Amino acid sequence: MTALNMNRRHLLAAASAGVGLAFAGRVAAQTNGPANKLVVVIARGAMDGLSVTVPYGDPNYVPLRGGLAIPAPGEANGALALGEGFGLHPALAGLHDLYGAGQMRFAPAVALPVRIRSHFDAQDVLENGGEGLRQQTDGWLNRAITAAGGASLKGLSIGAQTPLILRGDAPVSSWAPGGQVRGGDRIASLLQDLYVEDPMLGQNLARGLATEELVGQGQNMDGDAARVRRNDVLGLGRAVARLMSGAEGADIVAVSLDGWDTHAGQRAQLQTRLTGLDQLVTGLKDGLGETWSRTVVVVATEFGRTARANGTQGTDHGTGSSLLLAGGAIKRGGPIGDWPTLADNRLFENRDLAPTMDIRSVFKGVLRDHMGVDRAALDTRVFPGSAAEAHAMDGLV
Repeated sequence: MTALNMNRRHLLAAASAGVGLAFAGRVAAQTNGPANKLVVVIARGAMDGLSVTVPYGDPNYVPLRGGLAIPAPGEANGALALGEGFGLHPALAGLHDLYGAGQMRFAPAVALPVRIRSHFDAQDVLENGGEGLRQQTDGWLNRAITAAGGASLKGLSIGAQTPLILRGDAPVSSWAPGGQVRGGDRIASLLQDLYVEDPMLGQNLARGLATEELVGQGQNMDGDAARVRRNDVLGLGRAVARLMSGAEGADIVAVSLDGWDTHAGQRAQLQTRLTGLDQLVTGLKDGLGETWSRTVVVVATEFGRTARANGTQGTDHGTGSSLLLAGGAIKRGGPIGDWPTLADNRLFENRDLAPTMDIRSVFKGVLRDHMGVDRAALDTRVFPGSAAEAHAMDGLV
């Protein structure tokens, strides 16, 4: 169809010196069979949803975006068709393949429960899961680990620091790509000697080295030992997948991708960022193998960007943005939520895509139906005070 359907539719302790802490904590989670897997990717800097899930069927899209508009499917460098007047950015070919396989969906107009255009404040709200700024000192993903019942869940943070979303009472592991310390290194030997009498630090170091060894066990296409080099996002995805595999593999993972603040020169920046995102998800899928069928990947950002392009071929801080869901556990379907249109009288504060869904509704739907967190815990513990404002989305997995 050439025009968007406007009807309502049911349309998502840090490591030291690069050494990941062990999977030290065991928290009750699912009860039967292998645990499901959840990866939350935070696109930090405000990802431009109007370029990620392109509303080419909206007649106001091209006039608002001008030279930043992504052409329609079938045109040169055009969007990859999703149906109902939407397309994916052309850099997201791997995600588009997943959509064709019924393993990718998107919410085109989600936002936080409060309207904030500060990166730091908005990221705090996104990760604390509350109704406003600094209402929680821990993260909703950590609280979800604690709230899940049954078998043990293991959390993992990718990066030099554990983000707020995974901080809290449930112990989680960390792994920072690059600068790895391996069991055979002299530094590793010295650290092991130093902490041999310390029951906590000694165990954490030993398990951290085991984590690094697990990462290094992968093989690349040439048969060489896999190493995650700078800008090797595909390799990063495969390395994370290795840390999620096997009986001791992580079940819930948080990954941060920086660099989405595209005030100027947006077209080239997004090409790079979205290519990396696509490679990350592809690497996860390749590395997880059959476990991919039990996996959900959520890609979220703190807010969107202005509907109109600015004078430097970029966009400024906005409100509504897109959320992506991928994974073998995703149910086939179309857009998640309503499309508000880009008509002038529908823009938020005459400048932004107006959100039609609280982002927590998608998080809740995934946690309830994929990770087994019950409704009461979601409404009161994981996302406190959210019962009236954010209902869990049905039919996502």
